[in-house]
Amino acid sequence: MDTTRILEKLDEYLGKNDYLAAERHLLYWLRECLLTHDDRTALLMRNELMGLYRKQGMQEPALREVQDALALVSSLGLADTVSGATTYLNCATVYKAFDRWEDSLPLYERARLIYERDLPAGDERFGGLYNNMALALVDAERYDEANDLYARAISVMEASPDGGPEVAITLLNMADALEAQYGILEREEELEELLERAKHLLDSHPTRDGYYAFVCEKCAPIFGYHGDPDYMEELCERARSIYEGT
Repeated sequence: MDTTRILEKLDEYLGKNDYLAAERHLLYWLRECLLTHDDRTALLMRNELMGLYRKQGMQEPALREVQDALALVSSLGLADTVSGATTYLNCATVYKAFDRWEDSLPLYERARLIYERDLPAGDERFGGLYNNMALALVDAERYDEANDLYARAISVMEASPDGGPEVAITLLNMADALEAQYGILEREEELEELLERAKHLLDSHPTRDGYYAFVCEKCAPIFGYHGDPDYMEELCERARSIYEGT
């Protein structure tokens, strides 16, 4: 199957915030995979579906895709490959999203072992792994390890021409971790610095596409929580304008 064309169409739907069309698209191609016994492309579809359901907070279908994807990794003999590690990362992120960090950490560890063994240093995939794994470590109150991974994630993403939004997300995650560890008042100045750095990156990023809109939506409530409702509304408006093409 032409997976490039399938993913390009998926990106088109996501760029319009049309999750329903994106789901129909992925389910159609998943059915085609099952009919033709194309298990490798089916694994790709299941990875995309679990991410789509996770973004919408749809726990039951997301967890169902996790189980099916892990079974495919095993049956395809991909358990010790980069492809398998990417699936572990995606599955772990689903578990973390639904407050199951205890289930997520072993999968993050497996993904990290394979990535660090098989990927070149500085590969952009490390950014997503380190950032998401750090979130689970914060839940486990392993703050020093989380901060180390956040720093590694930023180092990777800063080297990417389009890495600004990802760095902004990580900075906001660091702000949340700082509050979780010390409380909002004890490190107030450091927390404010993280928020300002994230704001600068979001404001200065030149590419205003569907992914940027998604990042704005993701970051907006964090600014609202930390006492900046005006900027929260501004980010929401940016996202709305991109999705509506105005």
